[in-house]
Amino acid sequence: MKRWHKAALGTLACLAMLGGAAYIWRTDLALTFIRWRSTQQVADNRPVPWQQGPDKAEQSPAERPPNIIFILFDDLGINDLSTFGGGVGDGKVQTPNIDRLAAQGAIFTQAYAGNATCSPSRAQLMTGRYATRTGFEFTPTPDGFARIVSMVSADISPDRPPTIYNAKADAVAPPFEEQGLPSEEVTVAEVLKARGYHTVHIGKWHLGNAPSFNPNAQGFDESLNLDGMLHLPEDHPDAVNARVDFDPIDRFLWAAGHFVTSYNGGEKFAPGGYLADYWTDESLKVIDANRNRPFFLYLAHWGVHSPLQATREDYDAVGDIGPHRLRVYASMVRALDRSVGRIMAKLEAEGLAENTLVVISSDNGAPGYIGLDKLNAPYRGGKGTFFEGGIRVPMFASWPARIAPGTRIPLPVGQVDLMPTLAAAAGAPLPQGLVIDGRDLTPALTGTGAQLRADAPLFWNSGYYKAVRAGDWKLQVNTKQNKVWLYNLAADPTEKRNLAAAEPAKRAELEALLAAHHRVRKPPLYASTFDTPVSIDKTLAEPYVAGDELVYWPN
Repeated sequence: MKRWHKAALGTLACLAMLGGAAYIWRTDLALTFIRWRSTQQVADNRPVPWQQGPDKAEQSPAERPPNIIFILFDDLGINDLSTFGGGVGDGKVQTPNIDRLAAQGAIFTQAYAGNATCSPSRAQLMTGRYATRTGFEFTPTPDGFARIVSMVSADISPDRPPTIYNAKADAVAPPFEEQGLPSEEVTVAEVLKARGYHTVHIGKWHLGNAPSFNPNAQGFDESLNLDGMLHLPEDHPDAVNARVDFDPIDRFLWAAGHFVTSYNGGEKFAPGGYLADYWTDESLKVIDANRNRPFFLYLAHWGVHSPLQATREDYDAVGDIGPHRLRVYASMVRALDRSVGRIMAKLEAEGLAENTLVVISSDNGAPGYIGLDKLNAPYRGGKGTFFEGGIRVPMFASWPARIAPGTRIPLPVGQVDLMPTLAAAAGAPLPQGLVIDGRDLTPALTGTGAQLRADAPLFWNSGYYKAVRAGDWKLQVNTKQNKVWLYNLAADPTEKRNLAAAEPAKRAELEALLAAHHRVRKPPLYASTFDTPVSIDKTLAEPYVAGDELVYWPN
């Protein structure tokens, strides 16, 4: 952030000393400033010049290494998918295409995100390494974001525990553009590219915007990047919008958001339609262009992340679901399911389905700040917590040539395992000289090879908040609040009975695992700039009552 930008925001913060209507005025002024500062020049939509593979294949699809497609949803709750017996709106909105893909392959019934927020999860699944090794521990935040969120939170929710702005950390934080995954980290794209794959990224990246951090610098031959935060222009005739006025993040997104993309870091231009559909249109073109050679497609959808926006067609199709924001959310899920169906149909049409590995997951659980309950049911918590609702995510894998239909895998696994698993599927060696924390899951997927340990620990950390699962036991520690939670997930999968006091030996055992894990911890690449209270059993739409259980989350 430029020095005068920080000074301007500092002046706005000083208005906090004023009372009454001045609070609203300072918030609106701050958001107006953010909107003005984020103005971009965006060119009209244009065709993406995707690189064309060979006209003829040297080998048949069955003889080549498998094509790999990894589809990542954003902020999708595990109960949003009818695969698990759920579906949005108490099952009114089903996900038949995702259900079909899951049924024809393998479902990991105990799968976990790398973190409870976006960027650290993405760094982990790209590298197969924990944040304790990479230092990529906190989500990069746009300039002014932390200060604005804390200001707006105080204005609209004065009775809730405060969002704490870390002014000292913000003052020395590198600019948003300089926060990213270091280039010395080796991504799955780099590993597959070295194996001869053509590698393509479409959608959200969120691992750094500078040239040294962008997808092209991290192993992707091509990248069609999300450069804005809107799924459609707010005033688009086909857009149905749902503002969430009680959420400070939502206010920031509408103020700073744009409808914009770029190809290989070039000029910014308007996407060619609603993002979930546009990303899918372009994915089909990528499949077509590369049907005669092995390819890796990383499709990172922006849905169902807020701001909540749907197309009129989807909004009408899901029927009369209330409240309005739930109907819009359900419409967004419908669009994602359609995306999966179209990609699977394209693979079938091109004769590629049999030897294509398709993996689907979400970067974390659904957030409580959009004010919708049951999205992570039956689990407690959501995005921004290490309770199961924040990190338990869908993970499916379809590979007809190698994975038997109807496979269900109860092994606890994490997104940290994806990089070595995709590398193994491709026959690609892992990078030398780097510790890879994840495990190759192909033995579990294919039913061949040595069985994997079910009690191997999985770790999560975000500053002062840490967690570990080993076997059936899971421990969470939040030193800022001096709180500890211990659960036996086999007996208590929804984390209702905290056994931290009743099981001192098990608590000590898991605390020792955490301590050993953190002894080799690399310091965070940059500090957290704000601490947010996150309710465990309520959404932000529900009134806070003193005594409600919550955790503080850094950044």
